[in-house]
Amino acid sequence: MGTVEDAKEAVAELRAALERAGITLPSLGLDPVTCAAEPPWPLVELGRCTVGTARRLAAALPEEGGRS
Repeated sequence: MGTVEDAKEAVAELRAALERAGITLPSLGLDPVTCAAEPPWPLVELGRCTVGTARRLAAALPEEGGRS
């Protein structure tokens, strides 16, 4: 569990990494309900995407465990 500020930074990092891979997730952001909880327990909302975006995202991930 992190702070809301940590979660905002994580969203920005993920958005930048996805952009480098040519992928846009329009709904990427913080889940407002979890940010409003007491204490806040922020979750990242990835949202919906097109089939083409899902395929580009799958292709950008390594085929086996570990980082690419």
